[in-house]
Amino acid sequence: MPDVTLVGVTDPDRDRAADLAATVGTTPADDVDDLLARGVDAAWVCVPPFAHGEVEERLAAAGVALFVEKPLGLDVATAERVQAAVHAAGVPTSVGHHWRSSTVVARAHEVLAGRTVRLVTATWLDKVPPVAWWAHRGSSGGQVVEQAVHVLDLARLLGGEVTAVHAVVDAAAPAGGDVDAATAGTLRFAGGAVGTLAATCRLAWKHRAGLEVYADDLALSITEEQLTVRDGGGEGGTWTVEVDPAEARTAADRAFVDHLHGREPSGAGTVVDHAEGLRTHRLACALADSVASGQPVVLGG
Repeated sequence: MPDVTLVGVTDPDRDRAADLAATVGTTPADDVDDLLARGVDAAWVCVPPFAHGEVEERLAAAGVALFVEKPLGLDVATAERVQAAVHAAGVPTSVGHHWRSSTVVARAHEVLAGRTVRLVTATWLDKVPPVAWWAHRGSSGGQVVEQAVHVLDLARLLGGEVTAVHAVVDAAAPAGGDVDAATAGTLRFAGGAVGTLAATCRLAWKHRAGLEVYADDLALSITEEQLTVRDGGGEGGTWTVEVDPAEARTAADRAFVDHLHGREPSGAGTVVDHAEGLRTHRLACALADSVASGQPVVLGG
């Protein structure tokens, strides 16, 4: 982006930091202190779930704006601690729920305007990602917290707040890990709608990740690449919108940079601040808590 200067990259793995720095045309920093010494206005905190917390708190205390990769941590307590820190510091934030910056999602929002949502079905049917920490619950938080949180965020955006959840799992973990093989969950929305979540990491390919939303005489199917609408009233007929999924990731970054410059985001780009991301994180963790307790979990306001 022409209005951005990259001043450094830091990572505990020095070789990876050096590789990324070379790729994006900057230099590696020894640590967060070294990065701060370079005069940083904003930082992208792209760390695994287990590494959230202290990094954001230190950057916020230094007055640095934060773009934080999802999920916001392994649990709610860490994310709430960070939220308290960024609120006290008054720094701008955004969370990497980039699906919200897709023209597909913006169009879905328009189609649903004025319609009462009845049913939401969220799915994430995939393989184990090729990073060492992902298959371990103590590092990733599990598939629902780390991965399916994207479609849970869309469920909140398009269906409204979730007031209660109940989930069960197939606990047969993938080789070398301890995350659940599959999760099935039910959701109750504040507006009266009901929903489901289905997730598995036991495929050898990414089969589907997306959301289906149903209202009276209206059906929407949403993925990163496509929106398909069947409308029995309104516009009528069946129609499709297709996009390049990379556009939403760029738009989410662009929206945050525009926000820091005091400009309105262009296109579908959206800033999802840390407080809003925390609401989605609480939903994902509530499903994990329901699995652990074997009981429904009621979410607060």
